[in-house]
Amino acid sequence: MIAENKGKLALYWAASCGGCEIAVLAIDEKILDVAKHFDIVFWPCATDGKVRDVEKMADGSIDVCLFNGGIRTSEQEYMARLLRRKAKVLVAFGSCASEGCIPGLANTSDRKEIFRTVYHETPSTENPQGIEPQHVTEMPEGKLYLPIFYDTLFTLDQVVEVDYYLPGCPPEAERIWDALTAILENKLPPKGSVIGANTTVCDECPRKRTEKKIRKFYRTWEVIPDEETCLLEQGIVCAGVATRAGCGAKCPQVNSPCIGCYGVNDGAVDFGARLMSALASVIDSDDPEEIDRIIREGIPDPVGTFYRFNLAHSLLRRKKKTAADA
Repeated sequence: MIAENKGKLALYWAASCGGCEIAVLAIDEKILDVAKHFDIVFWPCATDGKVRDVEKMADGSIDVCLFNGGIRTSEQEYMARLLRRKAKVLVAFGSCASEGCIPGLANTSDRKEIFRTVYHETPSTENPQGIEPQHVTEMPEGKLYLPIFYDTLFTLDQVVEVDYYLPGCPPEAERIWDALTAILENKLPPKGSVIGANTTVCDECPRKRTEKKIRKFYRTWEVIPDEETCLLEQGIVCAGVATRAGCGAKCPQVNSPCIGCYGVNDGAVDFGARLMSALASVIDSDDPEEIDRIIREGIPDPVGTFYRFNLAHSLLRRKKKTAADA
């Protein structure tokens, strides 16, 4: 039974891996404080809730909805619009909802290319009849409906208005608790804000930094870096210079470069452009041919390097349109 004096919390999982769902439990015993202040009225991953139950709720009756995942199908778009109506506060929870993340890399292909690869060309696929998912299929019992698979993956704010963003792949437990505490104490920043730090991963990183001069970029498997010097100064592409802080620089502290999962820092419009600019400034050459060689040899996958987490929300999007046009 839902107590009237408690807030109502909803969580939803769209196009994502599900790591954000698990991250919620990483707040450990603080989950009891969440239960103390909120009734979870909808969380398909963990509770037996039905969409029709949400549809019957009054608009604005859910206090907070943590929505993770991008919008890839018509069902996900419907749920985004439904939960937007029902929730007072809608949070783009995690990188997939905020930026598109790894699923958004599929925007380099269209639906036909994706289906051709998945249902026809993968080595493990046996599909001699060439069957692909259809929106409507006639069956003896009636019509079977599947969600429409969109040509483009959209971020949450490309479909509905978002109140706040909580970045990360997934968000760190401390940042999740910061957000929940801000909501409980009514100390939220202005709408549209990112709930998190305004500095970069470099500012959290304890490694020693001097003037960077790079003549060669190394892939992570090509070199064992020392554990004290800035990874970028060692020629390893580390995205910390362009990435919002909030993770505690955990990757650099275990000798692994930052890959940018907390998204772009304040003041930059496009993560990839910001990182490209930073790397261009440290290449120690004025010779265009040498610069081209350094980049081609050391960064063979530019999209995966510069837009791994934010291609869907970057300046390199397809023409502007709504999910309904997909």
